[in-house]
Amino acid sequence: MPRGRNYGVRGMIYGLLAVILPVLVIAHPHPVASQAMLSCAARAEVINFLDRNFAEKLTAVGLVNQNAVLEVYASESGTWTLVVTDVHGISCILLSGDSWETMPALPGLAT
Repeated sequence: MPRGRNYGVRGMIYGLLAVILPVLVIAHPHPVASQAMLSCAARAEVINFLDRNFAEKLTAVGLVNQNAVLEVYASESGTWTLVVTDVHGISCILLSGDSWETMPALPGLAT
C-alpha cells in the first residue's frame, strides 16, 4: 500500500493522540474531562452538553479522513473542547482546556 499524504496526516494524528491521551488521563485539565465519564455520545447530545455547561460554540472544523471530522468548540471565556465525530453521528471528546485564543490570519496565507 503506498504511503501518500493521507497516511502522513493520519500517522501524525495517531502519534499526537498516543501522547495526549495518557496526559489527559493524568491531568484532567478541564471539568469536561472529569464530568464526561462517557466521553462518546450522539453528536447532538455532546454539542448540547458543551453549550449548556460551558457556552462553547463551534469554532473550527477539519476532515480527519473519510470517516471522521475534527471539531473545536470554544467559549468567549476561553474554555475549549476538541471533538471527533464519525460518519454514524457519534462524537467523542478528545481534549479540553482553558485559555483559547483565536489567532488572526497571517498576511499572504491562503485561508
